[in-house]
Amino acid sequence: MAESGFSGWMLTGLEVMSTLFIFVVGTVLLVVVIIFIFDIAQSKHAIRKNFPVIGHFRYGFEKLGEFFRQYFFAMDREELPFNRAQRSWAYRAAKGISNTAAFGSTRDLRPTGTVLFVNCPFPTLEADATSTHSVEIGPYCQQPYTTDKFFHISAMSYGAISRPAVLSLSQGAYKAGCWMNTGEGGLSPYHLEGGADLVYQIGTAKYGVRNQTGELDDDKLKEVAAHVQVRMFELKLSQGAKPGKGGILPAAKVTEEVAKIRGIKPYTASISPNRHPDIDSVDDLLDMIERIRRVTGKPVGFKAVIGAYGWLDSLCEAINNRGEKVAPDFITIDSADGGTGAAPMSLMDDVGLPLKESLPRVIDALTRHGLRQRIKVVCSGKLITPTEVAWALCMGADFITSARGFMFSLGCIQAMQCNKDTCPTGITTHNTRLQKGLNPAHKSVRVCNYQNNIENEVGIIAHSCGVHEPRQLRRFHARIVLENGLSVGLDELYPDAEFSN
Repeated sequence: MAESGFSGWMLTGLEVMSTLFIFVVGTVLLVVVIIFIFDIAQSKHAIRKNFPVIGHFRYGFEKLGEFFRQYFFAMDREELPFNRAQRSWAYRAAKGISNTAAFGSTRDLRPTGTVLFVNCPFPTLEADATSTHSVEIGPYCQQPYTTDKFFHISAMSYGAISRPAVLSLSQGAYKAGCWMNTGEGGLSPYHLEGGADLVYQIGTAKYGVRNQTGELDDDKLKEVAAHVQVRMFELKLSQGAKPGKGGILPAAKVTEEVAKIRGIKPYTASISPNRHPDIDSVDDLLDMIERIRRVTGKPVGFKAVIGAYGWLDSLCEAINNRGEKVAPDFITIDSADGGTGAAPMSLMDDVGLPLKESLPRVIDALTRHGLRQRIKVVCSGKLITPTEVAWALCMGADFITSARGFMFSLGCIQAMQCNKDTCPTGITTHNTRLQKGLNPAHKSVRVCNYQNNIENEVGIIAHSCGVHEPRQLRRFHARIVLENGLSVGLDELYPDAEFSN
């Protein structure tokens, strides 16, 4: 009887444990199913929609990283191309979350090249601050362009980035009141659908405005210019991440629609020439600019990475010989550390000058030749936080554009898969499953927030320096740390020419 009772107790215990185990497993599975359904149904977070359930682990690991990375992982400011501190600022700015910090800065102020702004003993009161003044581009054009924004969206082609990414950026730019550069991939319906002001980029392959032999087609130029939203044209000579190499779009990303817009064969790698075959001198460049401006009636400029810089004086001399009306309406300077979807590492790592050297050279060349007011200067390349943007304004830039900063505002996690069709956030892929997580209704708000917060915090820096608005920043408002650990004013490092922008 005792053995029978013990056996019965054992069986009862096992049954209870078995029932409890089934209940726990069933509960866990139910929770997982509910989370899975919720993740699939929501459209606010790309990672969770594309990778339901397991996507939640990202946030947990990200949070734990705040405590463990100082022992096992990179510190906040050690990663490249953008460190955790820079990405975090962009994420918070895009989400509209407070960007205040506590205790003290984690930024090391000792390394050579560190930029320090010179605060004024009597900073500008918020009540005395003024709105950023408007700047006109293309005074001799039939349809000049005027904007009071100084931070805009840099070139990203449809094809290199996805349909929902283009829509999000265009809608966000419209809400923020800034422009969006189409990139060299042509004008897509999604650029227009968002409503933003557009800069149409003409790359070396002249996608969207080319004839069957790849030459510029005036009739197609007129068709593009007929769109009211297309406000300016940018002739791309070279790009920061790959100077001397044309655009590269892998065959997997050349869909039927992308091919139709570009005027090429689908699912065939889109490789642009390494320069415009019909532009071989400064005179050719000015001729082309004048042709596009005459046909479109809108401002025309060019984009280039500065490496050799003697040609800048030749360009300015040619302009003055012809008359300033023939000058490019703007010059976009791309930094050697600019980004791209795909480029040979040898070009990405080792060719071209960074903005800290090229921007002042261009500004000073224009000033020496009396063309600083005529030609507006746009700069791009790794300028994603208020510090870099304010520095560029101090150096003399009229406008700053960013591509990767706005990609972060869309949710880019720096997965480094832009040259593949596997981007986990849906930004640089045509995989419709991965694109589902990128909802323009939500992401466009983040694009707008990011743009607004950049301009707002640059304004805070400007007021600290004692000026009324960011465009009044000058070289003497910033200093740069030298090898001896001491800083020197930008106006002392670059004293050749004064500028007024």
